[in-house]
Amino acid sequence: MSQPPVSKSINKNKLSPKRANTGAGSPAKPSAKPTNKSSANRATVAESKVLPARNANGSLKKEPFKNPNRRAVAAAKPVVNQTIAPVIVLFNKPFDVLCQFTDEQGRKTLKDYIPIADVYAAGRLDRDSEGLLLLTNDGQLQARLTEPKKKTFKIYWVQVEGVPSEDVLTKLRQGVELNDGMTLPAKVKIMDSPDIWPRNPPVRERKNIPTTWLEIQIHEGRNRQVRRMTAHIGFPTLRLIRYKIGQWSLDNLPSGEHKCIRLGDQV
Repeated sequence: MSQPPVSKSINKNKLSPKRANTGAGSPAKPSAKPTNKSSANRATVAESKVLPARNANGSLKKEPFKNPNRRAVAAAKPVVNQTIAPVIVLFNKPFDVLCQFTDEQGRKTLKDYIPIADVYAAGRLDRDSEGLLLLTNDGQLQARLTEPKKKTFKIYWVQVEGVPSEDVLTKLRQGVELNDGMTLPAKVKIMDSPDIWPRNPPVRERKNIPTTWLEIQIHEGRNRQVRRMTAHIGFPTLRLIRYKIGQWSLDNLPSGEHKCIRLGDQV
C-alpha cells in the first residue's frame, strides 16, 4: 500500500534575514553601521581642495605656475660673485672744477669728466687748484691715503709771485705757524718751469714782478695748506698743481683726462 508524499517543512528563517524584535519588552537596537567622523572630515577637506577657486564675480582664479623642480633648479644655479673689483682712478683735475659729483649751482664737477660709478675722492683739491686727484672704491686705500700718520707724501708744483731765497724756504722746511697750528716740516726746492698745459683762464701775472716755481712735498692735508704756507713767508701762490700722491703721478695724463687702474696691476 503506497504512502502519501511527505511534505518537507521549509525553514523560513534561513531564507529571510532576521527581523528586529520590536516587542514591548525588547528595546530597539542601534544601527550596526559605524560612523567615522575623521574619514568624513578628510573627505570634506578633499572635496574643498578639488573645487576651483573663484573670484567675487564667479570667474575662475588663475593659479600661478608652480615648478615642482624649483628647489632642484635653485640648488643647481651657480653662485655669481658680485664683489666689485677694487680700482683707483687717476684724474688730472682742471682749474675751476669741484671735487664732488653734484652741485646745485651748476658748476663743473667730477661728473662732467668721470663716468665711473661708486668711486670717491681720496682727499680733496681746491676748485682753483689743478692736478692729480685720486678716486677709489676701496675704503681702506681711501683711509690710508688721507691719514696723516701714514705719511703719504704729496708733491705740488707751485708758482709763486717773487723770488724766495733759500733762507726764506728754510722756514717751510722747518715748519711755520699757521692759524690752525704748526705745519710739519716740508721738502721744498726751486724747480724749472714745468712743461705743462696752459691754464684756462690764464694766470694773472704782474709784468714787473717775476715768478718762481717751487716743488713742495708734504704729507698733511689741511685746508688750502700750501697756499697759506707760501703766503706766510710773503710769496703768494699764483698757480698750484698737484703732481704726485704716493706712487701715482700725472705722467702721461693730460688735463681733464682720467685712467682707471685695478689695484694690484702695475701703474
